[in-house]
Amino acid sequence: MMSDDRVVNALSFDIEDWFHMVEIPAVADPARWDDLPSLVVEQTRWIVEAIGAASTRATFFILGWVADRHPHLAKMIAAAGHEVATHSYWHRKVYELTPESFRDDLKRSIDVLSDQTGRRIRGFRAPSFSITPGTEWAFDVMHDLGIEYDASLFPASRGHGGYPCAPGPHSFTAAPSGRAMPELPMSVMRLGPAGLCFSGGGYLRLLPLWAIRRGFAQFNAAGRPVVIYLHPRDFAPDCPRVPMPLTRRFKCYVGLRSTRGKLEALLRSYRFDACESVLGLDGAATAGAVA
Repeated sequence: MMSDDRVVNALSFDIEDWFHMVEIPAVADPARWDDLPSLVVEQTRWIVEAIGAASTRATFFILGWVADRHPHLAKMIAAAGHEVATHSYWHRKVYELTPESFRDDLKRSIDVLSDQTGRRIRGFRAPSFSITPGTEWAFDVMHDLGIEYDASLFPASRGHGGYPCAPGPHSFTAAPSGRAMPELPMSVMRLGPAGLCFSGGGYLRLLPLWAIRRGFAQFNAAGRPVVIYLHPRDFAPDCPRVPMPLTRRFKCYVGLRSTRGKLEALLRSYRFDACESVLGLDGAATAGAVA
């Protein structure tokens, strides 16, 4: 099944390590992170190779902590022609931060990524999509630090986030200052009155490929891009296990062996580009630009 060639979808990866999962006590202490086995470099290299073989571009929302520990990683991604954006420094949920602590964290991540790549860091995605009603001040912090677009809003309820918003690219205008920010929210398809995320993380790993294609068809028929978001750990069936509740274990580990094949199938079937291009922020005339 091929896509509507008029629509360019957004391909993105949140570059964090397996132990950056939120609210898991066994890995919650950053002082332990340096002592834990890492998979981020190996799996990110595979991702870059896979999308390079498909001759497409993606956005890599890189955690500042990861960039500091593996300084060649952002350089490799940028050298391959992809967009480097920020996923924060410490992977802390925005709604648990103050505006001041969020500013310090975001600025630290921007500084390390721009220093390593020599590029302006234009995009931000909050850890766990944790911009929620009441944290609109985060957009003013982004504006002040030179961020040009956000990809943090999740237009459905979820464990660590959820923000009611338009289903496709739009201009976010609810910041306290009133300044508008291009927004690229996550993709949630409609199933009657309900919504279902289908294009990233555990959702993509759990759902069969035909259901994911149904979501693409629904979005693309409406002229809207689908936003793919995946993490290095999504491609690692041998990802380390630590104690956690059974429901969380299912969400974290379901379908890990299926992710590579699903991504490769989607790359063959649909058009993709980096988030900045899908939003029309790089001067390219792409479908799905902010209205």
